[in-house]
Amino acid sequence: MKGIKKVISGLLLLAMAGVLSACGTKETSSDTEAKKIGVCQLVTHDALDASYQGFVDGLKDAGYVDGENITIDYQNAQGDQSNCNTIATKLVNENCDLILAIATNAAQSCANATKDIPILVTAVTDPADAGVVESNEVPGGNVSGTSDLTPVKKQMELLVKLIPDAKKIAILYCSSETNSQVQANMAKDEAEALGLETQFATVSASNEIEQVVQSLVGEVDVIYAPTDNTIASGMSTVAMIANANKIPIICGEEGMVGNGGLATYGINYYNLGKQTAVQAVKILEGKADTATMPIEYLEEVNLAINEEVAAELGITIPDDLKEQMGE
Repeated sequence: MKGIKKVISGLLLLAMAGVLSACGTKETSSDTEAKKIGVCQLVTHDALDASYQGFVDGLKDAGYVDGENITIDYQNAQGDQSNCNTIATKLVNENCDLILAIATNAAQSCANATKDIPILVTAVTDPADAGVVESNEVPGGNVSGTSDLTPVKKQMELLVKLIPDAKKIAILYCSSETNSQVQANMAKDEAEALGLETQFATVSASNEIEQVVQSLVGEVDVIYAPTDNTIASGMSTVAMIANANKIPIICGEEGMVGNGGLATYGINYYNLGKQTAVQAVKILEGKADTATMPIEYLEEVNLAINEEVAAELGITIPDDLKEQMGE
């Protein structure tokens, strides 16, 4: 009997150990089910921040909540390319299931860091021109996402409508941002088609903005600033000098208008982020592949006019534009 009791006791102990082991295995499995999303954002400014928030909210709408069934590792490079490279390497080493790269420089760093982890880019004007995809229609690798291509032609037409006496414009952008060069060339072509004289005004870093804008005083009638991250981050400096010298600024996006620009026809970056989240869900659920997922665009654009700046500059807003603004 004693032998039998010992056997039964041993079996009970083994059974309990098995249960505990099973519980431990289940817990580990549950942990591994939480997908990890790494985020590399180039710099802080309204448009990029809105893109990120739209992405997070879009995931939440689809049932993916940070801290519950996904983990989001958000990193901001503070406008430094070397920081982008460091962040990209970090996210790859952490074996993220998906990486979101916000803005062109961040996209380039992430694309260079891995050819295996799926990457979605957003707030990148032309991913193909930036070299992160083979083509915008068929990306062909581990990168896809959304473009923030702006309606440059409509922006130039808006410039002429609001400032009909304008003859010469400066196109202000950062020369180190690949997609800003694309927009600058588009702006030049559209402006010259409308009979405007153009000149490029470039900076290589944010600390050059004040000097470059100051050099435009007395030389141009209008400044055009595309969706350039360096200029957007320093928009308050651009506006301070330009508005004080009665030089209107037509901008690439609404956040820049809010920070002292005159007007734009621009996309909604929050909605762009949400559109990117839809792509992310498809990838996380194995329903799509970046190689065959085309770069997507927002069709809808919004008119934004800074009425305080218009009044300061003595610019009358035409009635048809007021109607578009819902006034």
